Amino acid sequence: MRMRQAFAVGLVALAPALTGCLTHIRTVAKTRPAEVVIGASLDQLLKQVDTRFNEVQSLNAAVEIVASEGGARQGQIKEFTPFSGYIFLRKPEDLRVLLRLPVLGSQALDMVSDGKTWKLWSPPKKLAMTGTGEVTDASQHGLESLRPKVIFDSLLVRGLGPDQVVDLTQDSRVLPDPKDKKQLIEEPDYELTILEPPQGNIAHTLRVIHIGRSTLLPYQQDIYDANGHVVTQAFYSNYQYFGDIPFPMKIQIKRPQDQYGLSITITKLTVNQKLDDDQFEVKFPEGVPVKVMK
Repeated sequence: MRMRQAFAVGLVALAPALTGCLTHIRTVAKTRPAEVVIGASLDQLLKQVDTRFNEVQSLNAAVEIVASEGGARQGQIKEFTPFSGYIFLRKPEDLRVLLRLPVLGSQALDMVSDGKTWKLWSPPKKLAMTGTGEVTDASQHGLESLRPKVIFDSLLVRGLGPDQVVDLTQDSRVLPDPKDKKQLIEEPDYELTILEPPQGNIAHTLRVIHIGRSTLLPYQQDIYDANGHVVTQAFYSNYQYFGDIPFPMKIQIKRPQDQYGLSITITKLTVNQKLDDDQFEVKFPEGVPVKVMK
């Protein structure tokens, strides 16, 4: 008994020396809580998402777009020269993207879609393409697999559809402190997980909407495919108000499966301006062969 007590006393005596030898303190950025945290119920969050989506019927945006290809699988990312141009959007699913060549200012690309089919004309390459809204050929990678639907779905955050199910969870994100570069801000958020109508006791995730609680505005949207893979991630920042409608002027799109990305900066935006049918037409020049994409 005395031996056990002596052994225990010895360990206690050695503890300061042992801990002094084995510990090391390193400095990390200090995190502080967000100054403004707004609470909302699930019903309120869904109503706000639906209101923002329904209030936008059309968009006419002057943009700068930077495209990139590659990622961890390739071990590198190739970033292309920025293009300026325009994006026209009209509900239900019309979209047109017009891009101009840097310096020269001539047309680089004209792409249009009605949500089901799309057409693309590139004068510098004399390339005419058409196809369905979804990529069905697994051999297409990078920007070759870009479809207008990706841009349309990223520009607007849809709410809860008919018979869909929603789940609300809470988390937080860490942001740089604009007042002090040595500090970080931890902002709580809401995460709305939209699931397809359940089949028995199984329901697949369609989208996850991440909403910051400092503004109650979406800062990220994750879109999933039928196999549960994240196919599109859209990140939103620099919100500006157009009347009562808040809209992000910076949208970053990542396609992790296709290994490409788009960074869209909106320099001028008109909301709910009437857009005519001919603004969503692309005509191929006579005699140019048309490549059909699957």
